[in-house]
Amino acid sequence: MTSSTPQDTSNSLSPPEKEKPSPKKNFLGSTVDELKLVVWPSRQQLFSESVAVILMVTLSAALIASVSRFFGWGASHIFP
Repeated sequence: MTSSTPQDTSNSLSPPEKEKPSPKKNFLGSTVDELKLVVWPSRQQLFSESVAVILMVTLSAALIASVSRFFGWGASHIFP
């Protein structure tokens, strides 16, 4: 069997001391790094999904408007 010896782990837990960048530079650098990881859609995918969103919003608005007009029409007949 091998014997384990205690090791000094204080150095391995913390990174070497460096001058910390300003919060703005750190934020901007992190933002750029994250944007490099984004999988951007193709032009065709962007177009088709945009059309789908616009169509669904239009249909939802038309449905809500028609329900609202129906209840308004019903209320005007009940409460003249």
